[in-house]
Amino acid sequence: MTVSSAPAAPYPDLSQLPAPAAWRQLHHYAYKARDAEETRHFYEDILGLPLFHIIQSDYVPSTGEYCPYTHFFFRLKDGSFIAFFDIGDDEAAQPSPNTPLWINHISFRVDTVQELENTKARLQACGVEVLGVTDHHIFKSIYFFDPNGIRLELTAQLADEMQMLQESKTAHARLDEWTQRKQQWRKDRAEGKSSAPLKPQTNDRPEFAPGTRA
Repeated sequence: MTVSSAPAAPYPDLSQLPAPAAWRQLHHYAYKARDAEETRHFYEDILGLPLFHIIQSDYVPSTGEYCPYTHFFFRLKDGSFIAFFDIGDDEAAQPSPNTPLWINHISFRVDTVQELENTKARLQACGVEVLGVTDHHIFKSIYFFDPNGIRLELTAQLADEMQMLQESKTAHARLDEWTQRKQQWRKDRAEGKSSAPLKPQTNDRPEFAPGTRA
């Protein structure tokens, strides 16, 4: 699969197609594991997610290619899973060479900020480096890496449903504004008028700008 440098335009007409499916919840997100037992210890013993299901095969059902694997799943409270493949090579997946390490991550919701603090203490006692508790205003989070180099986030929601509903009312307009400015940024860059990175018009976290930190 190849990814182009810019999205194709215009988008196709979707009005005559069947309606999209109703996505109920995340079923599972799967990653490559360096070692199944190492990963089990981290997620089950330290983080408390029970090992729930295993699939093993020599062939990949979706592609038909030969690649022996153990596919194992840890269950969350809502019935969804985080899952892994151990293909027996003792190698973790390599990070993307063009993507900062903080970008690709998966976040899980917990009930309280105290649970963030408790998990942080457990991880640190096991020698795991933890960032946070970080205040995102609408939620607070901690960040850490699992044994496979996967960045994880645990999040405690602060905003209520009404506040999130209000936030949702401006989401499309804000994204449209970004898209318009990005189109102009692409044009300027192609014409050699600018090499600066594209910046958002609104900075939602001005306290992190240079010179503003206490």
